[in-house]
Amino acid sequence: MNLSIKALFFTCITFTTLSSFSQNTNNELFNKIDSYLESSVTNGFSGAVLVSKKGEIILSKGYGWADRENKIPNSPSTVFNIGSVTKQFTASAILKLVEQGKINTSDKIGSYFVQASIDKRDITIHQLLTHTSGISNRTGGFRYNEASKEQFLKEFFESELQSKPGTKYQYANANYIILTAIIESVSGQTYSSFLNDYLFVPSQMKSTGYKSINFNTERIAHGYYYNRNDEKWEDWGTTQQHLPYNDKHWYSIGKGDIHSTIEDLYKWHIALKNNVVLALKTRLVQETPYVAENDKMTSFYGYGWAISQSNRDTKIVAHNGSNGLYFADFVRFIDDDVVVIYITNAFLGSESENVAREIGKMTFDSNYNTTPISKNIYELIHEFMKTNPSSNAEKLPAYLNMNLNYDFSNNTILNQLGYSRLKKEDKPDWALELFKLNVKLFPEDGNLWDSLGEAYLKYDKKEEALMSYTKAVELGSEDSKKTLNELLKKD
Repeated sequence: MNLSIKALFFTCITFTTLSSFSQNTNNELFNKIDSYLESSVTNGFSGAVLVSKKGEIILSKGYGWADRENKIPNSPSTVFNIGSVTKQFTASAILKLVEQGKINTSDKIGSYFVQASIDKRDITIHQLLTHTSGISNRTGGFRYNEASKEQFLKEFFESELQSKPGTKYQYANANYIILTAIIESVSGQTYSSFLNDYLFVPSQMKSTGYKSINFNTERIAHGYYYNRNDEKWEDWGTTQQHLPYNDKHWYSIGKGDIHSTIEDLYKWHIALKNNVVLALKTRLVQETPYVAENDKMTSFYGYGWAISQSNRDTKIVAHNGSNGLYFADFVRFIDDDVVVIYITNAFLGSESENVAREIGKMTFDSNYNTTPISKNIYELIHEFMKTNPSSNAEKLPAYLNMNLNYDFSNNTILNQLGYSRLKKEDKPDWALELFKLNVKLFPEDGNLWDSLGEAYLKYDKKEEALMSYTKAVELGSEDSKKTLNELLKKD
C-alpha cells in the first residue's frame, strides 16, 4: 500500500469513527432530553422543544396536548403564543428600517410624534429598544383589552416617567408598543404586513404571525391554567379568541402575542445566522450587550435580545416570554452553535421557566441529570386535601417537599387557598387549618396572622381571633389595628 492510499485509508477510518461517535453522542442526548420531557408529561407538562447542535437538529418534538378536549397532541408544527420572544421581531423590523436608510436608532421620538410631551420628546429609539426610556412598566392596559393607537399614544405621553431617559434599565412593554407605532408610521404598512414582507417571508416562516393566520386553527395550541378556586385545570382557549377582533389591539401589539412554531423559530435562527434578513453588521449591533439587566451584571439587554455569558465563557443570546399561560424560551448559544427552543401551553410553575436552561446543561455536560418538572403546586395541595382529613394538615409541607424539586417556601400560597376554602366551608375545616399551618411555617409575617384572625372570626372563635390580631399588630400589620380595636370594644 503506497503512502497516499494508506493516508487516505486511515483518514476514512478516522472520519467514520468520529462520525459514529458524534451520532452516538447525539442519540444519547436525544434520549436524555426526551426522557426528561416525557416523564414531565405525567405531571401536566405540554409543549414543544427543538434542540440543534452544530447545525444538526438533535430533537424536534411535541409533548402533551395542544387541545385536551379534542385530543390533539402537540407537535413541532403546533402554533403557540411566544410572548415577549416577539420583541426580537419588533427590534429586527426597526433595524430593517435602519438598513433601508429610513430611520436611525439615535432618532428622538419627538420627530415622529407631534404630540410628544416635553419630558419624552428626546427619548431615542435606542432607549426604547434597550428599555432605558424611563417609561413605567405600568404604562398601558391589560393586553387583551381594546385600545386604539391614539388611545395608547395619549396614555404613553401623559404617563409619568420613572427615571430620566437613558439613565436606568427598566423593562417595560410600552417601549416596544411605541416602536411598533414608529414602524407603521415610517413604513406606511401595518406591523403585521411589514414583518411578513421583510422578516417572515425571507426566512420561509409560514406559520408565524400576529393576528392574521393562514393555517388550520386546529394547529393552534390552547392555553391551560390551574384554577385554584375551582380546583381543576381549565381551557383558556387560544390567543386569537382573546385579542380584539378589530385594530384596537394597542395594549398587545409589538411587545408580545406573536404566534409561531419551534420549526419556524429555528428557521428564524438560520436566517439570522446566514444574514438573510439582516446584514452581519446589523445583527452584531442587535446582539450587543448595551445595558445591565441586574445589579450583578450577569445579563445585559441588546435590541430585543438578552445577552449573557455561559460558565464556559461563551456568548448566549436569548429571550423568553409569557402571557401567564404560555411560556417560551429561545436560547442561542452563539459560540457553541447550539440552539434550544422551548414553548409550553400549560405553565406549571417556576420550573417551567428553566426547561431550556436545563436542556442546555444536558447538552454541554453529559454527566448532568435532572428530574421531571413538578406538578403545579396548587394541584398538589388539592390532591393532598382530597386524600387527607384536615387534621393531617401538618403533614402537608413534607408531602410538598417530597413531590416538588424545590423546598416549599412561599408564604402566599396557603393563604390564597385558605381564602378560597373559607368561602366554601360553613364549619372549621381545611381553610382554618391552612391558615394555622401558614403562621406556623412563617411566624414573623403579620399579614398571615391577620388572615388567621379573619378565619377564627368566621367560626365565632373570638378569643383565638383576638390572639391572632394582637400578634398581627405586634408584627406591624396596620390593617389589623382597626379590627382589633373593634373586637376589644365589643368585649
